[in-house]
Amino acid sequence: MTIWNPADDGHADLSSHDVFAQGAPLNTFARLRREDPVHWTDWSGGKGFWSITRHADILDLNRQFDLMSSAQGIRMEDQTEEEYLARRTFQETDPPEHMRTRIKVAKAFSKPVIAEFEPLIRDLCHNILDKTLPKGEFDATKEIARQLPMQMLGRILGTPEEDLPWLVEKGDALIANSDPDFTEHVLDKMDTDEFRLMPFNSPAGTELWEYAKDLMARKNRSGDTNGVLHMILQPDKNGEVISETEFRNFFCLLVAAGNDTTRYSIAAGIQAMAHQPELLGQMQEGGAVWETMPDEIIRWATPALYFRRTATRDVEIHGKKICKGDKVLYWWISANRDETVIEDPLRVNLHRNPNPHLAFGKGGPHLCLGMHLARLEVRVLFEELSKRITSIEPNGPHEFLRSNFVGGIKKLPVKVTLK
Repeated sequence: MTIWNPADDGHADLSSHDVFAQGAPLNTFARLRREDPVHWTDWSGGKGFWSITRHADILDLNRQFDLMSSAQGIRMEDQTEEEYLARRTFQETDPPEHMRTRIKVAKAFSKPVIAEFEPLIRDLCHNILDKTLPKGEFDATKEIARQLPMQMLGRILGTPEEDLPWLVEKGDALIANSDPDFTEHVLDKMDTDEFRLMPFNSPAGTELWEYAKDLMARKNRSGDTNGVLHMILQPDKNGEVISETEFRNFFCLLVAAGNDTTRYSIAAGIQAMAHQPELLGQMQEGGAVWETMPDEIIRWATPALYFRRTATRDVEIHGKKICKGDKVLYWWISANRDETVIEDPLRVNLHRNPNPHLAFGKGGPHLCLGMHLARLEVRVLFEELSKRITSIEPNGPHEFLRSNFVGGIKKLPVKVTLK
């Protein structure tokens, strides 16, 4: 059962999108955890970077936002100060600034509020599976995994349902801007300097910004206050309102990250079911598995492969001197396969408890805003899927996203047998 990068010889170039198009180079990460847990990579696309690959080190450093700052970008690429200020979201800020924006929307994504969406999510799952499963053979990413978060996106944002396919297409162009299947402006294949002040260095950022402005104008005229966008536009306790640039970037973040990460978690879970047949039986037995299953599927997926930080001062870790201003990458995908913390990490264990995965950014101030929604969508989708089938198996090779930032299965042909 080979479901990760078969060409990984343990010395993969972590700066290469092409490497990750074959799946995450897990042999390389395993070697780095053993031999070189603070690893330097020279990069032809910009300044080199350090890779932190052990679970314990990432968890420790993630708490030290005063040492490792988010306020110069969270991706590998270099940015000028002008580009950073034009493109940043609250993800790319440190406390206390980070909390000022986060607190405006935190209630909308709180566990009690998200729990109220369960009946709606279940209805959406029924509709998606009613349309898809009778086909018998289909691309599970396109027909199932993409559909649920896309339809939930409209409910969260308060957007018209007919706009959702276009929004998701533009969100894909943003976050998958290194994959030619999703954008004509491939980040490392052409000059994208024209869009350097747009979110994700992509022309899709401009289109989404124009859409967001028009959407809010329409909502204001109609008095519609539904959705998280209205919430973030309200003045804070000091009477301050979010700037036009901040609103644009937040909207783009919600469209891109709020959709893709859950999509690729669901796809990874279906992939695991197809390669580990016992998982379907465990789901069908029910009970406590539904408490532990969502986090294990999300650990397995780890759709955000890394986040970058920037050192604010010199520091020595495992004998390596990281200098002030150096880029430091926290490889969540490696931490979530760390065999010293997670037993048998290359297999899915739906009963794993505790599950110390770091896919949500555990330990730091940037804990994933949408984690309760992601868990709920994953749980309900697999509850409903497991009720309807007696088997699921691969029906051809799957294809990974060409990205070393977002890990995902973009094509997943499967075959199912219905009950």
